[in-house]
Amino acid sequence: MVKLNNVYMVDYVRTPFSRSRPKSRERSAFSEIRADQLVGFTLRNMFEERMKDKVKPEDVSEFGYGCSFPVGTNWPYAGRNAWFSGNMPASVPSLFFDRACGSAMSAMHHGILSIQTGDNDLFVASGAEHMFMEPMDPTLQKNMVAPKHLIINDEDGFWYRSDIDIMTGMSMVQTAQKLFEYECDHISIEDMAKFGVLSHEWASKALEEGYFKGEIVPVMGHKEGDLEEKWLVDHDLAIRKGVTLEKTLSLPAVSTPGFMGGYKHKRFSRKEYKERFGTKKGVITPGNSSPLNAGAATMMLASEEAVKKYELEPMAKIISMGWAGVDPSVMGRGPVPATEIALKRAGLTVDDIDYWEINEAFAVVVLNAMHHFNIPREKVNVKGGAIAIGHPLGASGVRLPGTLARILKEKKARYGVATLCCGSGQGVTTIIENPDA
Repeated sequence: MVKLNNVYMVDYVRTPFSRSRPKSRERSAFSEIRADQLVGFTLRNMFEERMKDKVKPEDVSEFGYGCSFPVGTNWPYAGRNAWFSGNMPASVPSLFFDRACGSAMSAMHHGILSIQTGDNDLFVASGAEHMFMEPMDPTLQKNMVAPKHLIINDEDGFWYRSDIDIMTGMSMVQTAQKLFEYECDHISIEDMAKFGVLSHEWASKALEEGYFKGEIVPVMGHKEGDLEEKWLVDHDLAIRKGVTLEKTLSLPAVSTPGFMGGYKHKRFSRKEYKERFGTKKGVITPGNSSPLNAGAATMMLASEEAVKKYELEPMAKIISMGWAGVDPSVMGRGPVPATEIALKRAGLTVDDIDYWEINEAFAVVVLNAMHHFNIPREKVNVKGGAIAIGHPLGASGVRLPGTLARILKEKKARYGVATLCCGSGQGVTTIIENPDA
């Protein structure tokens, strides 16, 4: 059996995550900046400051770039747009990855595999999303089950299979609503609200303590509400201090219950739903789901030889990976089978894992995984998660393991799991180890 090379995470940096408001250009701080430019800022920071006098851009074997909506200004040009935006050399090859919210982690996984097999020595993985610049399709208004700017296309534009509920699968808020209705025996509306409140509390605390300064490169945007006034953004703009449970519970629904046609194969009738939840409205709100954001994240991976050659300090050792497919209409189930695969490959159990980063696309996704694996809340997203920090789709797959590596170092803990659900019905997971533990 061929022995695989060890792989290490040796650097990680990201931009702040701004708020994206598709109907209000002036209120979106990064609306005048493209996604590839955001990646460029992280690349320049990595090589001009963080890796200065250690690794040069031309030393990199390959560059991988992930983005969920590679159209319009997000067009990746096989990853070259993002690489070139950082003034990086043309001699380094690149490629592009799309696994929806898991795109950046899939870029990372390719890098890990290529180093394990000896094909690459140094790999840079980036991910970005600019949700102010996502496509908006007005033809969908007749099939509204969510805010207009969250739906991509209608059933007529896709293949059709009777066993795949494509309309629900294309509306992430509806997948979350369906997941909640089917998992409500162990998840309540108040559970989701409390989770959202805690995400903001923990992220606010980390922000006040300056924790995120260790991973953020400031970006010059504009003041929210004024396109002309420049603003050096040095923190995530969706984090809210003083969020209360009462206010969170009062926020309006953005999803539609199954009995109203929110998804196929409803679990509850109108009467049953009202009796069970005390409302006839949906349960997914801005308080228990991630906002729309713009941002980028970049990570450098290295072989053991490269670590020695360039005198690098590993942040984490890569232990295993996992990816899995689930029903697109409940895509939030994805982290569970992906993590089961990664744990099995690593020869680890849930009890071995010290800290978890489970992407907060929706609170119900994390709560479902926590219930399945019986994970205590104090081990999950301890610096806050996407509900507060933000979720620029293509970037989160690098942010989670990068932040997790820093947490393991800070806590002097050994193993960590980073995992995401993916639109289209998938899950991706990476297990890392603190080399100092």
